[in-house]
Amino acid sequence: MNWEALRDNFPITRNYNFQNYSAVGPICAPAAQEARRYLKLAEENGYLGERFYRHANEVRLRAAQLINANADELTFIKNTSEGLNFVANGLSWNNGDNIVSANVEFPANVYPWQALQSRGVQLNTVLEEDGRIPIERIIEAINSRTRLVTISSIQFASGFRTDLATLGQFCQTKGVLLCVDAIQSVGVMPIDVKGMHIDFLATGGHKWLCALEGCGFFYCSKQLQGHLKPSCVGWLSVKNHEDYAHHKLEFRDDARRYDSGTYNLAGIYALGGAIDMLLEIGIEQIAARVIGLTTRLVDGLRDKGYRIHSSRKPAEASSIVAFSSDIHEHEKIQRHLQAEHRIVIAVRNGRLRSSPHFYATEKEIDQLVEALPRH
Repeated sequence: MNWEALRDNFPITRNYNFQNYSAVGPICAPAAQEARRYLKLAEENGYLGERFYRHANEVRLRAAQLINANADELTFIKNTSEGLNFVANGLSWNNGDNIVSANVEFPANVYPWQALQSRGVQLNTVLEEDGRIPIERIIEAINSRTRLVTISSIQFASGFRTDLATLGQFCQTKGVLLCVDAIQSVGVMPIDVKGMHIDFLATGGHKWLCALEGCGFFYCSKQLQGHLKPSCVGWLSVKNHEDYAHHKLEFRDDARRYDSGTYNLAGIYALGGAIDMLLEIGIEQIAARVIGLTTRLVDGLRDKGYRIHSSRKPAEASSIVAFSSDIHEHEKIQRHLQAEHRIVIAVRNGRLRSSPHFYATEKEIDQLVEALPRH
């Protein structure tokens, strides 16, 4: 793979050494091109001459391909939070039910479940241990009243990658549902909703998918669509949605039953352009590339005296590296790197965090290491 040539799809490389995709990533050129195409069509023709929603269905098909789902199991959402709320508010809960999660989840995967406490649903959290969420601890936390496990595929602050295949298999044998916040995985690490026995998945497009904020997708397995009640109902939720004169609340037979109103078409066009690029490269190749880059980074950081908080076990390593200094102020380091070296990283949960995408170069990884103050 000619990784250097692919850098042309990321004009930000002319201005920054950008290693902060686990926050908000710059959009890629194919996404920007598709968004501009939509804007030009809408500007010159309005809704005439172009079937915007037909194109949205084509993007839905390619997004489903990205996670090994069927197109009828996927619909578009504004953000990950919206998809997780579909699950929290759409399932039928009983007083005494519990949900298992981790204590270091991003807030989007916390508040929807905390809001269920008024209905007698308890949120039980497994503690992080040295940057890891041991799969055995999650399994131990599941009991006879557990209805759902909700977990990030990759933890935003540590980069720990969850063994979703093992967890999904266990949940299936126990009759427990598995919900995944996949925003730190989709577009950079393989996700197979069938092979991993994932029941629900939500992701936004503005991180590793290299697309716009305000547009992502939600997956609900076909078997559960009859059990997950639409919690936000609108004109696109029903079968005969173009029959405006007769109001018959009969939900669609696919994941579009969770639609409510008009789509973010510019966002969907951009998402389609980005997904096409990622599928053409191949997610397995992208994953291997970023693991190689982050391994190089970890080696350099250790040599310079920094503490690594991200598991680097083969099944747990990801595109995110969290590290810390015992003597330097992290926020000061982050500001210095951006202002003086145009290197963009983040500080999360008291740690420095680097998250490069596949187009980063070995030279850029080394530049970060060299620019850090030595211990």
